[in-house]
Amino acid sequence: MENKIKKSDIFQSKVVAQPENKLFRFSLGQALYDEGDMEAAVPELQFCADSRDDWMLPRILLGKALIEIGRKTEAKSILKTALNLAITQHHEGPEDELRCILADL
Repeated sequence: MENKIKKSDIFQSKVVAQPENKLFRFSLGQALYDEGDMEAAVPELQFCADSRDDWMLPRILLGKALIEIGRKTEAKSILKTALNLAITQHHEGPEDELRCILADL
């Protein structure tokens, strides 16, 4: 059986080499999220959300990851910020998704 390299392993090594690189940190957080490792994804996505006030996507993934690990109160606040960004940046797809998620919280 072939050992498959996980995407998160690739980005983890990049983050180790350049820990302040926002794009590497986002890619690592997204890979961890996609792999289902929400606990590990949260700090990476939080770093990205904290790094730029206008960066919507890490907030969406962060909020969804927080919901998955039972931190709904934190998620709600982050997702509301992401919704405001989606509205001001005219991202209709994410806006619709965020409205649905927030309605279910």
